[in-house]
Amino acid sequence: MPHLPPLARFGDRVATGLRDVTDDPAALDSTGFWAVCADFEGRLTCARFADVRAEPVPAPVPGRWRGPAPGEWTSSLGHAAYTAGVRRIREHIAAGEVYQANLCRVLSAPVAPDSDVDALTALLARGNPAPYAGTIRLPGHGVELATASPELFLRRAGALVESGPIKGTGRTEADLLEKDYAENVMIVDLVRNDIGRVCATGSVTVPDLCAVEKHPGLVHLVSTVRGELRAGAGWPQLLTAAFPPGSVTGAPKSSALRIIEALETAPRGPYCGGIGWVDADRGTGELAVGIRTFWLDRSRTSGATLRFGTGAGITWGSDPEAEWRETELKASRLLAIASGTYNASGEES
Repeated sequence: MPHLPPLARFGDRVATGLRDVTDDPAALDSTGFWAVCADFEGRLTCARFADVRAEPVPAPVPGRWRGPAPGEWTSSLGHAAYTAGVRRIREHIAAGEVYQANLCRVLSAPVAPDSDVDALTALLARGNPAPYAGTIRLPGHGVELATASPELFLRRAGALVESGPIKGTGRTEADLLEKDYAENVMIVDLVRNDIGRVCATGSVTVPDLCAVEKHPGLVHLVSTVRGELRAGAGWPQLLTAAFPPGSVTGAPKSSALRIIEALETAPRGPYCGGIGWVDADRGTGELAVGIRTFWLDRSRTSGATLRFGTGAGITWGSDPEAEWRETELKASRLLAIASGTYNASGEES
């Protein structure tokens, strides 16, 4: 494993000087600036940094990131297995067990042992800018990721909490179907219920429902759910109530999670988890849903593996082939950036 100092980037902020690492969410209500990674399976890593400063993401350095060749990517679920999974979820829906469930697959490719997610971050910032872009590099703690997430999981300012669930994806607004709007409304209802478990009675509102947002290469339907934490509720209670994010599980969440466990063949890890920062001194924080996210897995003794997750929300109105294409659409631009075959700036990547 290369010697890479711990680091975290969020927007135009960089944090260095690692102080301590914990899996206790109560630390996020203590003091200091924390980088947070909550894996979909529940592993929580909170890293407190001593130095936080304004610094733009550096420009890519030619040759610093050597990504996998396009043909080296493999999928935890191939085309046949994924479309069969979609049909199986529709059977669960017909049986009344679930209204919607997300079906995801994890793409993997070998990379050099000295690969650095911060070098990939520089490419993502130019090829796929995102509102919740972030990097957490903690080689000694098994967390090395770069995210270009477009989705807000939880934003907190004192007692005010906000979530921005995404459901509905197309290349253009004209591609969005009635199914996409129905998906979004179902998940908004779920998020309202999740947040409502720890918010003051009557404080949960939906200021925006099914707004169309444009992102690189596609559009999403995005809603906003807002509430006010009740007295005594902090990050531990909020994460317990809201995790994992409803937009990447399904409704009802408990049933969707059982279906996901039965159908998916690889752990999601930081993909579909929560990734972001918490400033405990100021009582603020922002966690993204860990979509459009790359992470390094160094569990192999012979090298490193780069992973990337992609998925789609399955409803009764889902067409298996269309859902497969949606997973391809969500992945194509990002994989091209990581593999060095996409160039947004005209410079060598």
